[in-house]
Amino acid sequence: MQLPQTAPLQPEPLTRSPKAVLLDLLFTRGVKLLMVLLLVVGLALPLMSMLSKVVDVQNGLAGVWQMITSSRFLWLLGNSVKVSLSTVALVVPAAYVFAYALQRSWIPGKALLRSLSLLPLMAPSMLSAIALIYLFGNQGLLKSWFADGIYGYSGIVLGQAFYNFPMALMILISSLGLADARLYDASISMGANHWKTFLNVTWPGTRYAVFAASCLVFTQTITNFGIPVVIGGDYQVLAMEAYKSVVGQQKFSEGALIGSVLLVPALISFAVDAWMRRLRGSQVSSQAATYVAPSNRLRDSILLLIAGAIGLALLSLVVVAVGASLINFWPYDLTVSLRHYNFESGGDVGWLAYGNSVLLASLTAVIGTPVIFTCAYLMEKTRSGWLDNLLRLLCMLPMAVPGLVMGLGYVFFFNHPANPLNGMYGGIALMVVCCVMRFLTPAQMTATTALRQLNEEIESASLSLKVPLLTTYRRVTLPICLPALLEVFRYLFVSSMTSVSALIFLYSPDTILAAVAVLNLDDAGNIGAAAALSTLILLTSALVSIVLYMLSRGLVRYTQHWRTGTA
Repeated sequence: MQLPQTAPLQPEPLTRSPKAVLLDLLFTRGVKLLMVLLLVVGLALPLMSMLSKVVDVQNGLAGVWQMITSSRFLWLLGNSVKVSLSTVALVVPAAYVFAYALQRSWIPGKALLRSLSLLPLMAPSMLSAIALIYLFGNQGLLKSWFADGIYGYSGIVLGQAFYNFPMALMILISSLGLADARLYDASISMGANHWKTFLNVTWPGTRYAVFAASCLVFTQTITNFGIPVVIGGDYQVLAMEAYKSVVGQQKFSEGALIGSVLLVPALISFAVDAWMRRLRGSQVSSQAATYVAPSNRLRDSILLLIAGAIGLALLSLVVVAVGASLINFWPYDLTVSLRHYNFESGGDVGWLAYGNSVLLASLTAVIGTPVIFTCAYLMEKTRSGWLDNLLRLLCMLPMAVPGLVMGLGYVFFFNHPANPLNGMYGGIALMVVCCVMRFLTPAQMTATTALRQLNEEIESASLSLKVPLLTTYRRVTLPICLPALLEVFRYLFVSSMTSVSALIFLYSPDTILAAVAVLNLDDAGNIGAAAALSTLILLTSALVSIVLYMLSRGLVRYTQHWRTGTA
């Protein structure tokens, strides 16, 4: 009996429902458009407002030229450049040796040294200046070390060196970790000694990072005014002048002009650094082998001595500042007391400022983390033509805009009476927007690095299964990238907690922040209370960082065994 013939099985067409297509379109194009709108309002328009304010100088462009060629302006510019170059000359070589010790030696205690190097990131920039005053000031324990006193050029350079050291270090550590072992093997096989190998192999591979670190330190120094305000004395710099022009003298056009001048080195450094990054990237081979430095007792002993001394110096400044906050009356009554934590007559302001800072940092991290990570995901995993190019440009712009310049832009844009968003000025909401914009680029880079480690076929598989992209992002991508999410959260929290340069222009009496209150307390002569408030910021940032680090390790251990193939 002949069986009837059956029609061959036809595969079900891979069609998606109109609802899923619409949901993906809203998720991709809609979120990107909203992010572009946020960046335009929160970054581009304030920056344009500040630049347009420059032409409001009396006599227009002639007045601008007269101002920037005046003897006072040139004196301030010379002071700023001198301090910035001196800080670069002090920080970059020290950070290079420290990074070399961590990456190219077998010294003990690397984890401890790395932790010590990150301490300046946990505190406001003024903490180093406060500690230097307690050590080398008029009543300092070591005041005889500086014959002319610590106030002025020397104090600013040392304070800036402490504050900028970890930023330069992170760049150099990354560069020294990209060495190709084949180049070192070839150098040794040709009979080159250690010094020649360093000059011919190590230095060419890291010189771009040295330049990038130098640009970063220079820009951060020339735009920082917290340290000069505390320890600068009569040594004036441009960043201080911009702050005084806007806040103290209401000379908005002069402040905008100085802000525009401070924007120039940042833009030049950013452009040159981007060009060098592309040049460096084209020289990295995909077949590079990981280099592990051989053990060398003499080299390791010298590096341990230098790295240990740098780590001790960083720790000493923190210990001095924390210790000073617990001393009753330095240096006459050294009994332990919590008097400074009452902030004397400004007690309500001190604790109010601390609470506001914790609230600001928490909101920035909670809101900024999903916004930035989602933006990074859509830019990395989807394509929208011109919209992607515009979004990438806007997302990179914050890296080239110093905090002082961004704060000035926010004053001129959001405080304008004709702006419908004028009501946000002086509130926590506007400061949250400012912090998200200010720290967007490094956070986005962290997210992008994590996303590029994922298999590109995840999205293809989800589409073949007719799963909306939003569902894939929520159920697959986010759980895999939890450690990176926590790192972005930590960065946003700590950076917002310690930020002062942009936010000092945006607060009201009810929304004053801890880092701003540190400056006000020091200006009022209450340096003990300033040290106490700086200590609170440091301890809060450190505690949150430790908790998030432990949480991240736990998540990796218990939810991401697939990375190591363990069960």
